[in-house]
Amino acid sequence: MVRISVAAVLAFAVAAMAQITPNNAGARNVGSGDGSQFITGGCVNNADCASGCCADASGTGVCSAEAAQFQNGKNGCDFVDPSAAATIAAAQAQVERQGF
Repeated sequence: MVRISVAAVLAFAVAAMAQITPNNAGARNVGSGDGSQFITGGCVNNADCASGCCADASGTGVCSAEAAQFQNGKNGCDFVDPSAAATIAAAQAQVERQGF
């Protein structure tokens, strides 16, 4: 019983930490504006996200479910990246490094 409780707490902690920064696997969709980005992928505004919610994670856009827009340190939907051009350029460089 104790092992299950410890495992559950560790799984929750890992999941919580993983949601704060954008998932690099979606770098290709950052700045697309066509709603093709998945939840946890990076974004520069709501138009990038399939969920319609680009949440502010301490100055970084992360696509989020509307119901989770204030979880794990996020500050709500409607984030608009003030340095969108630099964010998109960094995402494109990430795509080149990844090769996909």
